Amino acid sequence: MSKDYVTQVDGAYRITGTRVSLDSVVYAFLNGQTPESIVDSFPLLTLEQVYGAIAHYLAHQTEIDEYLRQGEAEFEILRQRLRDQNLPLHRKLMAFRRQQQAAKNKQESAQS
Repeated sequence: MSKDYVTQVDGAYRITGTRVSLDSVVYAFLNGQTPESIVDSFPLLTLEQVYGAIAHYLAHQTEIDEYLRQGEAEFEILRQRLRDQNLPLHRKLMAFRRQQQAAKNKQESAQS
């Protein structure tokens, strides 16, 4: 008896019966998280669902990897578009980030 752990909804892969994306489970798996820690991160999922999702990924790795690459490309286009539309805000955020990093580096140097 076969059980479907992954379904496609509106072009997105989801863990069957949930709104949790397959992307989330796969990225966690690829980043070295154990199935148990993935369940801790997504309490809606059972250990069986996580193992099923990983098995689905491994069985369809070429297809899922291409899906993930397309999602990353679409995200990058959106990120760039939003940055361009809000350039003054983006510049302020980048300046703040540099300031925070400089303060962190200074603090670390003082502790050494």
